[in-house]
Amino acid sequence: MIYFDNAATTFPKPLAVKQAAFVAVNKYGGNPGRGGHKISMAVAEQVFNTRKSIGDFFGAQPENVVFTQNCTYALNLAIKGIMQDGGHIIISSLEHNSVARPVYALSKKNCSFSIAEVESDDEKTVWNFEKLIKSDTKAIACTIASNVTGHIMPYKKIALLCKKHNICFIADGAQACGVLNLKMSDGFNFLCTAGHKGLYGTTGTGVLISDGSYQLKTIIEGGTGATSVELEQTPFLPEMLESGTVNTVGIISLGAGINYIKSTGLNKIFSHEQSLCKLFIDKISNIEGIIIYRNERCSYVPIVSFNLGGFTSFELSSFLDKAGFALRAGMHCAPLAHKTYGTIETGMVRFAPSSFNNSKEVIMLANTIKKISKTS
Repeated sequence: MIYFDNAATTFPKPLAVKQAAFVAVNKYGGNPGRGGHKISMAVAEQVFNTRKSIGDFFGAQPENVVFTQNCTYALNLAIKGIMQDGGHIIISSLEHNSVARPVYALSKKNCSFSIAEVESDDEKTVWNFEKLIKSDTKAIACTIASNVTGHIMPYKKIALLCKKHNICFIADGAQACGVLNLKMSDGFNFLCTAGHKGLYGTTGTGVLISDGSYQLKTIIEGGTGATSVELEQTPFLPEMLESGTVNTVGIISLGAGINYIKSTGLNKIFSHEQSLCKLFIDKISNIEGIIIYRNERCSYVPIVSFNLGGFTSFELSSFLDKAGFALRAGMHCAPLAHKTYGTIETGMVRFAPSSFNNSKEVIMLANTIKKISKTS
């Protein structure tokens, strides 16, 4: 099976990540921060090392790096932590349900929300956000890059807009972290991401990174290993948002994933994946009935979404699956984006390579799509 569903989860993992997970299970079996014995302290050191590596990678203080079980969890912590007492929040028309659903859930209680239309012109997109700002707007929550098409948002300009109006900027970096060179200095107040995608960690890992400007209210309380004598949840990051035992195996593997990116080179990985996307587009663009969801005025992370006339996205992906290719079809948990692109009825098929794919595999996929097109 040739795997092109890396926007969902990168696979295979680097050898160092697999080795780190194995060592974690066999050597670091204690509970970090839950004891003064040597095993607990050794695990705590490993967890801190990953926390520091992530902080260095994104330009954040280690104590502002919070481990979560995935990006969705991190986004919920940030969005609900800011909006818990009510107010207005703005999201984009390309949002994944990990942003759209918590915002909608809040709207049934004491919050309101607006949706800014994303256009091919970045200035128009930023203006669409700005015109929705109201006196009680507390935050903008939006993706850095669409998980549906890879469209890169004007996130730095949105950050400046938030700073201008003194509102919180919560960024969904699931499709951008480990792909684009992102830093907290780009203007993020909270950067949320998955550990198992572009950062090459195992599943069950996510990260919430704060710039320290905003204090979140907790939505989960419990054991933290800090200020344990108090019934009040500890007010200190990262423990405040890390109730319960953290995923030590996943965190240690994530540290190895960060090291893999550093040793390989972020730009080298990005260039390789982009070259595979370009090759794929070149090979399929002349196939009769093919539709590629890209706009020459926009920039994209290494994702190419497409459809083929005469087939639903599910039918096409099923044929590709039988031919030995793994691609994601359907709504991609982002119905807002599909409404924006006009594909809410059909969905799309998504091609998402990783650093472990090669041009031969891409050409094989393109040739298979061409064969399928002749059967319609």
